[in-house]
Amino acid sequence: MDDMPSKPPVVFPQEQRLLAQLGERLRLARRRRKLSTTAVAGRAGISRTSLYKVEAGDAGATMGTYLRVLVALGLEGDLHALGADDKVGRKLQDLALEPPRPAARRRPLAPRAPAPEPAPPSDGTP
Repeated sequence: MDDMPSKPPVVFPQEQRLLAQLGERLRLARRRRKLSTTAVAGRAGISRTSLYKVEAGDAGATMGTYLRVLVALGLEGDLHALGADDKVGRKLQDLALEPPRPAARRRPLAPRAPAPEPAPPSDGTP
């Protein structure tokens, strides 16, 4: 039996916006280079339909397809920047690497002396 899901995973609106923005940047990069969709699809070894999906930010396009388009446009070096400055991950790693602080030494408590009894009132009555 296939391990492939029958339906693609849900893509949340924020993620869809990110894909659409990436697709738009790739489309602009292609146009700046004055390359046709046929030329880029040919260089990437994908169909023009797949290229249209990438440029539209389609979540159904595979990561490999996006990568092939990046390579065809000479932008694969941009992948090195992804996750390079992982501030959250580095902080978590640093916290895990810090040596544990020694527990404060506690002296055993000495038994307490009983509290003195209150003095009788000094108004002159016995």
